[in-house]
Amino acid sequence: MRCLSSYSGDQKIKIRNLHLVATAALAYILVIGGTVVHAQHNQKVSRIGYLTTNSAAAEKIRVASFVRGLRALGYFEGQNLAIDYRFTDGRFDRLAELVAELVKVNVDVLVVNTTNAAIAAKNATSSIPIFFIGVSDPIGAGLIDSLARPGGNITGLTNIAPVLSGKRLELLKETVPKLSRVAVLWDPKNPGSTPQWNESQLAARELGLQVYSMPVSDSDKYDSAFKEAVKARSTALAVTLNPLANSNQKRVIDLAAKYRLPAIYARSDYVENGGLMSYGPSFVLDGRDAARLVDKLLKGVKPADIPVEQPTTFELVLNLKTTKTLGLKIPPIVLMRVERVIK
Repeated sequence: MRCLSSYSGDQKIKIRNLHLVATAALAYILVIGGTVVHAQHNQKVSRIGYLTTNSAAAEKIRVASFVRGLRALGYFEGQNLAIDYRFTDGRFDRLAELVAELVKVNVDVLVVNTTNAAIAAKNATSSIPIFFIGVSDPIGAGLIDSLARPGGNITGLTNIAPVLSGKRLELLKETVPKLSRVAVLWDPKNPGSTPQWNESQLAARELGLQVYSMPVSDSDKYDSAFKEAVKARSTALAVTLNPLANSNQKRVIDLAAKYRLPAIYARSDYVENGGLMSYGPSFVLDGRDAARLVDKLLKGVKPADIPVEQPTTFELVLNLKTTKTLGLKIPPIVLMRVERVIK
């Protein structure tokens, strides 16, 4: 390696200039790098509490879509986002305890799924913004003043499940043209399930169907409820959207298969797990829309200024394997409406 003295005068000047440039560049990199590290270290972490009366498995699709939606908006878990999850597996008695935990850690937004969870959150805080998903009748449940002007610290997405209850019975009758008696599985302890049962009775009269009430609020009662429904000459089943059934999907689906009852559900994951058919809003869209609106809350928009949204897209999903098992021939009028087929 040549020493500096072995170079000519002009070469020495060039080398010194290069050293100065390199030193300046290194200093710039260190300063900028330190600024970036400092900015990352001090970046605000948004904290979301996610509470649902469903099980983790029953909430998997919507949670995944919600997280993807937040990621698309620039929120990344472990960097600028933290989500605290609480699942009750259909146990309403745990709601007060779990929502208190989330309030205690001072989350920025409480995301709650199902009517019971939303009511528990409302009772727990009037200051933390609450965003609900999966609530059938938010006005009737006393959560908001109106869809356009929610009021207070609550807004969200309603699933209009009561309205869709009649549509499900209509689809079930079209699928089984000779159908006359349908059992409706609902949960009297779930405020969101009751209006679905009420609407089912009204729709049944218009469709010329007789409905049999299957009220189940305890998972241990499913077996006896199905036996009684079949004993009452029910030949098909409609399942309301409710956390207890959602968290016990396999048992409900297996019992419907055991008694050879063509069944329609409110969620597509029932069909993916072996149920016959479903009709309702897409869980993927639910999660995405929730992320879009929760982003507004995290940025400081007041819940009272965010109108409650209703779903506008619904999908009819059919399990072909189950149709064959039940020996059903699906009429063309139904097949034309099917958006997705599970084979």
